Amino acid sequence: MPQNHVSGEGVRIVDIRTDTITKPTQAMRNVMAIAEVGDSVFGEDPTVDKLERRCADLLGKEDAVYLPSGTMCNLIAIMVHCNKRGVEFIAGDKSHSYLCELGGAAVLAGVQCSQIHNKPDGTFCLEELQRRIHPEVNLRSATTGLIIIENTHNLCGGKVLPLEWIDDLAKIASKFKVPLHMDGARIMNAVVQSKVPAKRIARDMDSVFFCFSKGLGCPMGSVLCGTASFVNEARRLRKMLGGDVRQVGIIAAACLLALDEMIDRLQIDHDHALQIAKAIDDMQSDIVRVDLSSVQTNMALITFDSKLVTAKEFLEKLAHVSPTDSVQVCVKGGFINDEEARFVLQWEVTDEDVSCAIEKVKMVIGQIHQDLKRRGKKRPLS
Repeated sequence: MPQNHVSGEGVRIVDIRTDTITKPTQAMRNVMAIAEVGDSVFGEDPTVDKLERRCADLLGKEDAVYLPSGTMCNLIAIMVHCNKRGVEFIAGDKSHSYLCELGGAAVLAGVQCSQIHNKPDGTFCLEELQRRIHPEVNLRSATTGLIIIENTHNLCGGKVLPLEWIDDLAKIASKFKVPLHMDGARIMNAVVQSKVPAKRIARDMDSVFFCFSKGLGCPMGSVLCGTASFVNEARRLRKMLGGDVRQVGIIAAACLLALDEMIDRLQIDHDHALQIAKAIDDMQSDIVRVDLSSVQTNMALITFDSKLVTAKEFLEKLAHVSPTDSVQVCVKGGFINDEEARFVLQWEVTDEDVSCAIEKVKMVIGQIHQDLKRRGKKRPLS
């Protein structure tokens, strides 16, 4: 991640690196202060019990278990479904479970990831999937124990998986008797964008989780849902992995409030992401680009001609503020690689923050083109 350099007083900081940086709302703090709690490991925390029951109903599953993180949700789902060493799960090559979880499935469960190429919309080729599935034990290949999909898709820019594609995938999984797990960390963004209930999106999933610590704004926590037997085994593995939490009703109270107050407002984050993306598109730069049609939820994926400016260089310019700048704004964005960066919007980013961020982005893009023109490397903005 590039370092941020800010000088001078009165500089506005607009942090749109990710939606995991959210702080709880005042209303959340209020309910946390008076939450009824107990030992949740003994099943004696009434607030946690209420949250788990409500999440199971919301996702259309028999039961649910509260866990500290989405990464633990994915790991436990893999361990339950792939319940012996030497098994594989299939996941996209841009999936969080493959790229961003430190190989936990391999280290802790002896399960390998078989990667399948993610398309720009977060899906993958179902014909290729069928060729990759190894449903039976043989002397050469690891048996396929699980297929994982991600909705919305993080590194594909917050894309919502098409419902028809999910349905077609489910038919294949059923045919080969391979369970499906949905990394639904941001499934509520998918619900708001598609106007399809979470229960329908997750209908054919054998397990699914979603995070409260991202766009929903809670301090921590995710809830993993599935059959009663799946959740019973998940609870056992939670203990094994050190994920048991005791009087966690304090945080579960914030999660319950988020279900009431934070889902519908995700549309504001979606609108903000589109506003920033449109401002970049309006610049008509052939160096810094955004595909407006791809901005579906709270993320805007920015692409670069890295021979002329890299994502890191662009983000450093956005974050740097000097006293002579006409726009006294530090914008923090998220680095992906030399060709890609992203802006992720969340509840603490206001309309005014978005307007200021747009001013700074436009200023930086203009400066990049001016600098390259002076060096004779690129034509000016049209």
